[in-house]
Amino acid sequence: MSLEPITAVNCAGLVQPGFSLLELEGDVYLFGQKGWPKRSCPTGVFGVRIKNGELKLRAISFSNNSCYLPPLRCPAVAHFEPRDGSPECYLIHGGRTPNNELSSSLYMLSVDSRGCNRKVTLQCQEKELVGDVPSARYGHTLNVIHSRGKTACVLFGGRSYMPPTERTTENWNSVVDCPPQVFLIDLEFGCSSSHTLPELTDGQSFHVALAREDCVYFLGGHILSSDCRPPRLIRLRVELLLGRPVITCNVLQEGLSITSAITSPVGNHEYIIIGGYQSETQKRMECTYIGLDDVGVHMEPREPPQWTSEISHSRTWFGGSLGKGSSLFAVPSEGNPTPPDAYHFYQVNFQKEPDGEASTQGCSQESTDFEDSAPLEDSEELYFGREPHELEYSSDGEGDTYNEEDEEDESQTGYWIKCCLSCQVNPNTWEPYYSTELTRPAMIYCSRGEGGHWVHAQCMELPESLLLRLSQGNSKFFCLDHGGLPKQEMTPPRQMLPLKRVPMKMTHRKAPVSLKMTPAKKSFLRRLFD
Repeated sequence: MSLEPITAVNCAGLVQPGFSLLELEGDVYLFGQKGWPKRSCPTGVFGVRIKNGELKLRAISFSNNSCYLPPLRCPAVAHFEPRDGSPECYLIHGGRTPNNELSSSLYMLSVDSRGCNRKVTLQCQEKELVGDVPSARYGHTLNVIHSRGKTACVLFGGRSYMPPTERTTENWNSVVDCPPQVFLIDLEFGCSSSHTLPELTDGQSFHVALAREDCVYFLGGHILSSDCRPPRLIRLRVELLLGRPVITCNVLQEGLSITSAITSPVGNHEYIIIGGYQSETQKRMECTYIGLDDVGVHMEPREPPQWTSEISHSRTWFGGSLGKGSSLFAVPSEGNPTPPDAYHFYQVNFQKEPDGEASTQGCSQESTDFEDSAPLEDSEELYFGREPHELEYSSDGEGDTYNEEDEEDESQTGYWIKCCLSCQVNPNTWEPYYSTELTRPAMIYCSRGEGGHWVHAQCMELPESLLLRLSQGNSKFFCLDHGGLPKQEMTPPRQMLPLKRVPMKMTHRKAPVSLKMTPAKKSFLRRLFD
């Protein structure tokens, strides 16, 4: 194992205790940041990239048919692998909002599309549940099981506020363990059922849950009523029969006394458990390997990395799994005066890449760094006539990373994948049509409509020679849907008719008074005032 310090670039305020790291299609996303989303990222989901010892976040947009996803902390998160035509997605249930409200909703987060320059658009849908719906809670677990060709979710544990009848002004924010019930959720129909097992007598939270086929293993956890962390291991087997499902539970006494641990996958049903707490004031500094097979659970201690003094002396720590045998840790910064960064960040690597270098790329949206480059203007989006080495991964710029001081409204991103109604180019699986295209299809800007939009040059039926000539200017165009011609090069100037200025007339204006004087009277007045 190796431990590397990480520097958060303009994003330290977003990484707070209780966040979640989600790995979708090889990319890692940060979910559950502190506070409500700013205008620079209305979705509250950020792409994570760790490279050259720097942690950077990139705002991620949602599709138009997505629902609102609040920034939830300590939710139950389950990874749903693609099966039977269902796309890869993450299931998110419960959690705590920045206003200390608890959520009872179930969300499904998946990848909607990928732009030509590797920008990702996510889709979030809320799943409506019927039946015995789990109450609002946090600190619980959610796992996906497969039994007899069927798929279901197992929800267990967590904490919630006291019942409304027992809440007073003094204990209004007091929480209690949820009843030790097991909830089975059918994702296809949204049916939820609760099951009470005699082996489960106490509720627990912040435990580790691992699933394999039809079995779920609960490890560790904290019981709030007795304030203890029993070293037990619970094996839950679910058989999804045609009628009522059959659930069997076995409580083993060979588990770990641990809470709030990080579980990082290192293989097929193989995990490394690191971090967490052994007691209220003692962190767990050891690492444990866990393997799941047909026999049961196999646990072996592993040598932990060389912890730094900041980690060893800190009272608290938190983090998440980056996938591929890597985890992200954060410990509070201490000192006098107070350091500008609230936390110190570290990356723990459990495996090494074939070339011997540690995996530092959490999100593979970009591969080359041009962080000092300025944001691109509309006229620079064509990229014609450039060399391949100048264009490769040129979408990586400072304008794509999150900046805490940035208050620009970037919610309408992703215009590079929009085109005319008759577009036949798929930005996700496109093949170069022109020799000038290197990393994305050539596009022309149509200035018609509110804000305009981009149109593929292939849809405009423009030859490559014309594209090379147009790339030398900043001309704008009309697409075919807006009355443009295939060979039209310039946007017709808008003709402004001159305004006719009609003099205003006063309806009741009196004519000036004119005095009629004789020459003798004028001569008298002139001599009088001389």
